[in-house]
Amino acid sequence: MSVTVKIHDNSALTKTQLMHAIENFDQQGEMIGNGYRNVIKILTINNERYNIKEFKVPNLVNKIAYRFIRKSKAERSFLYAERLLKSGILTPTPEAYIEYKSAFTFGSSYYISKQLKYDFTIRKLIDEPECDDYDNILRQFTQFTYQLHENDIHFLDHSPGNTLIKKEDGNYKFYLVDLNRMDFKTLTYDERLANFARLSPKDYMLDIISDEYAKLIGKSHEEVRERMYFFSQKFSSSFKKKEAFKRKYFFWRKKKR
Repeated sequence: MSVTVKIHDNSALTKTQLMHAIENFDQQGEMIGNGYRNVIKILTINNERYNIKEFKVPNLVNKIAYRFIRKSKAERSFLYAERLLKSGILTPTPEAYIEYKSAFTFGSSYYISKQLKYDFTIRKLIDEPECDDYDNILRQFTQFTYQLHENDIHFLDHSPGNTLIKKEDGNYKFYLVDLNRMDFKTLTYDERLANFARLSPKDYMLDIISDEYAKLIGKSHEEVRERMYFFSQKFSSSFKKKEAFKRKYFFWRKKKR
C-alpha cells in the first residue's frame, strides 16, 4: 500500500518520527477508551505528548469511496481542526494525518494532534449534578455552542465526551474533539436546538441550556425549552431502538482490543 503523510506547517514532527510511531502503534502508548470502534493512544515523541487516533478500517463500500470520492476521516479531522481554529473555536492543535491506500481501496488512517491537558468533559455535569459551579459551566458551554452556530459550524457529534473543558481564572475554555463529522452552513432554528439533543436526557440540564440559549437568540424560554425537549426525546428514543437492534442482530461482534 502507498502511504500519504501530511504534516502541519507549524508541527515539529517529522515523517520519520510519525512512521516509527505508527509502525509501533500496537505495542506502545497509553490507550484512551476501549478501542471498540477507533483506537486512541497517547504517545510521547521528543518529550512531547501526542494524541494519535487510528480509525477503524472502513467496510468495502467505504474503502472505495474514501479511495476515490470522499475525504477520509483522518483528513477531515485535520482540515476541520484548521478551520475551527481560524474561526476562533478551540480544538487540540492539529499535527498531521496518515493514510494507507492501495490502487483501488482505502485502508487504515490516523489523525495526530497535540495531547491537551484538560480538567473534565461535559459528561461530568451528567454524572455529578451537584458539582461546583454547575450552572455557570453549563451556561458558558451553551454560549460556546452558540458561537459555533454563529460561525456556521454544525458539529454533528456534539455529545458529552466530545468537548474537553479547562478552567482558567474562574472561566472555562471549551475544546472540540472527534471532529470528522461536521457541516459548515447557516443553521436553521430547529437545527440549532436539535444540536443539543445528544448531550443529555436530563431535564434539569436542558432547563439551564434552553434558558441561556433563549437569551442569546432573543426567544422565549418556554418556546426554546419545549423544542429542545422534543429533539432530546426524539434522539433518545431513536438511540434506544438502535441499541436494541444491535444487541439482537450484532451480538456476535467483539471489541477490537
